[in-house]
Amino acid sequence: MDLIVRIWRTAIRPERIDAYEEFARSVSLPMFHNQPGCRGVMFARRSSECVVITLWEDMDAVNALTRSPSYQSAVSAIEATGFLVGSATTEVLQTHGGFLNVGE
Repeated sequence: MDLIVRIWRTAIRPERIDAYEEFARSVSLPMFHNQPGCRGVMFARRSSECVVITLWEDMDAVNALTRSPSYQSAVSAIEATGFLVGSATTEVLQTHGGFLNVGE
């Protein structure tokens, strides 16, 4: 099964990392969990660089995310926190050769 990978990167104010991680757990994770077509989400960090990697069934699901009121609300909320430094980037890639969930 091929999936779509969406990678969002940003920098977070170093003194706000703990608050950002709480936001990711309490706001972002539930929001992604409720998005149709979302197959998985991972939060990763190196110092103050934060990455959110999401897996999607297809491009329609990725496109629906950006129109989702709950996604738009989460984006507005994180922008209002003052966590972010500079601008965020997003890239979308298609997997090839399948996906193996080793836990199944």
